Amino acid sequence: MTDLSTKRCLPCEGIGVTLTLERTKDLLVQLKDWQLSTDGKQIFRSFQFKGFYKTMAFVNALAWIAHQENHHPDLEVSYDRCLVRFTTHALEGLTENDFICAAKVDALLKTEW
Repeated sequence: MTDLSTKRCLPCEGIGVTLTLERTKDLLVQLKDWQLSTDGKQIFRSFQFKGFYKTMAFVNALAWIAHQENHHPDLEVSYDRCLVRFTTHALEGLTENDFICAAKVDALLKTEW
């Protein structure tokens, strides 16, 4: 099994189809604390921080990852929290890109925020 955080996202237009529920569940177990939406079209995780500055530092680091991978999450940002949702908008569902980016976000947390 390849570590998702070492992979690169593919262009969404070239992927073709969304993941099966079985494949989605296989990939989900490789992530820490991410959840599957009830409709099975998104994965999400809420991150808690000690204050606004640390929250925004995390958001900026996440934005850099999203830009590098050309795969962008939906974010809800508040003073000490950030809710991150990944889906492949072009296909209206989940692809491996979503899990790759989630794994890279998880890797950010190996440092203290």
